[in-house]
Formats: sequence, structure tokens, C-alpha cells
Amino acid sequence: MVKSSEPTLPSRLDGVFHALSDPTRRSILRDIADAEKTVGEIARPYPSSLAAISKHIHVLEGSGLVKRRKQGSFQFVRINPMPMKIAQDWLSYYEKFWSERLDQFEEYFKHKKKEKKS
Repeated sequence: MVKSSEPTLPSRLDGVFHALSDPTRRSILRDIADAEKTVGEIARPYPSSLAAISKHIHVLEGSGLVKRRKQGSFQFVRINPMPMKIAQDWLSYYEKFWSERLDQFEEYFKHKKKEKKS
């Protein structure tokens, strides 16, 4: 049997959700959404050390949410939206259930409000 080096969908989703679970990593993604930046530029606004930010970038890179390229002595980081799309597709499947439940809650509260007025 040949094993693929490509991660399975569940493990890719786990990696994306793990990466997104940290507010610093989410902030980094927002910071590089419009343009790639060097690791130093990314780290500058944070009170954390460059090493700590580099670890966050490594987690983002492991999840596939960012890509890193080296140019001379600089490392540039850019966003990779594809894993986010996979997570969005996974979440959208469950949206119908959430919408249905929220509609049921709305009807319940409307009914309770009418009962109270009576």
C-alpha cells in the first residue's frame, strides 16, 4: 500500500482550527492579508519576542495558512487562502443546522412573548 504525504482532510481541518485558535496567529493573518511581509515586519507590533512570533508563523505554515519564501537574508510570509476555504466549506455544511435551530429559537421566543402579553 502506498501512503500519501498529503494530509487527510480531518488532519488539515484540525491544523487550520488549531492555528486559528490563537489570537496572535489570527492577528498575524490579518496583518498579512493585503501584502506579504518579512518576519521582522510581522513581529514589530507585538510585545512578544521575534522567536515567539516565529513559532506562531511556523504553526500557521504547518497548517498551510501561510507560505514562507526566502530572499537573501529576509524571509517573506504571505497568506495562503486555500486551507481557509476548506474550513469554510466544512463549516458551511453545518450552517443549515444552525440556521434551523436559530429559527426555532426565534419562534419559541415569539410564542413566549405572546403568552406573556395575554
